[in-house]
Amino acid sequence: MASCAEPSEPSAPLPAGVPPLEDFEVLDGVEDAEGEEEEEEEEEEEDDLSELPPLEDMGQPPAEEAEQPGALAREFLAAMEPEPAPAPAPEEWLDILGNGLLRKKTLVPGPPGSSRPVKGQVVTVHLQTSLENGTRALDLSVPLMDVGETAMVTADSKYCYGPQGSRSPYIPPHAALCLEVTLKTAVDGPDLEMLTGQERVALANRKRECGNAHYQRADFVLAANSYDLAIKAITSSAKVDMTFEEEAQLLQLKVKCLNNLAASQLKLDHYRAALRSCSLVLEHQPDNIKALFRKGKVLAQQGEYSEAIPILRAALKLEPSNKTIHAELSKLVKKHAAQRSTETALYRKMLGNPSRLPAKCPGKGAWSIPWKWLFGATAVALGGVALSVVIAARN
Repeated sequence: MASCAEPSEPSAPLPAGVPPLEDFEVLDGVEDAEGEEEEEEEEEEEDDLSELPPLEDMGQPPAEEAEQPGALAREFLAAMEPEPAPAPAPEEWLDILGNGLLRKKTLVPGPPGSSRPVKGQVVTVHLQTSLENGTRALDLSVPLMDVGETAMVTADSKYCYGPQGSRSPYIPPHAALCLEVTLKTAVDGPDLEMLTGQERVALANRKRECGNAHYQRADFVLAANSYDLAIKAITSSAKVDMTFEEEAQLLQLKVKCLNNLAASQLKLDHYRAALRSCSLVLEHQPDNIKALFRKGKVLAQQGEYSEAIPILRAALKLEPSNKTIHAELSKLVKKHAAQRSTETALYRKMLGNPSRLPAKCPGKGAWSIPWKWLFGATAVALGGVALSVVIAARN
């Protein structure tokens, strides 16, 4: 920004209307003339002024102000002082989120009658980036622009490439960005029902790649949102016939998006949603190793070791050389064993801690029957016989 320089002290010529200063000399005989004028004034004061009308206030300045010494000098100096420069107008920055990390300033306003884009529309922007291309910053700032508007957007690294940065284009970690954005068009999004098979594949691929970019920047919320949009583009009802090859491409793309969605949900600790995504993958591909591994991991996170271990064993059977599955399975087996021992100790404590079984009598064999059981069985048999006799007598 250009800074305003301080004006220098006035040493220029006097303003118009002010006569130049001159050197004055005291002339002889001036004092005598002043003495004669004082005598004439005293004679006039002795005249009778009673018949004159009273004076009226003519709006003359008070005597105190007229008699202040140096008033003319102060007015002269005030006229010579330059006027202070006006304060610069404050920059019109819009704080989009209210935290100062994402701001927008209109450089060129949109034409009269232009409107802002709404949710679901497809926008075309012209972007110039300099260090200070964050898609999240654009997602939040473009809806606040009019079509044809050019704005300057400053964004914190939180809304750009974050702590990871980027390789292409090269963005260092924790770098804030300054973006000059021009909103060219904003049109309604495509009707998913009227898309052809290839158009669906292209749209879903764009959304999936966008989700992959968010996932690499550890922005798992936006990644999950992009994968979900891709799945909606694939699974929406179609009014246009598709070929077998196009349906196969869409199914393969759906499996990829569901797997990536489950990975994002795991990072966000949304275990139920991740379990549902893995189950959908296994409905189409029961031998999908990634879905099996993630489903077993989700069950393990919920403490369901008895259900997670068989799933991980099935995944390991499909790919025996996978070290990650080996490590996870061995870890779960140890946790399951510790869990069982803990449960066993808890049950013993609840039952009075019967850690030692009662010792067997040495005189009894393995098939010896206690006399209490024998007496009880005999009583039951006799009671049954007596009851049958009574019933027969009544009949």
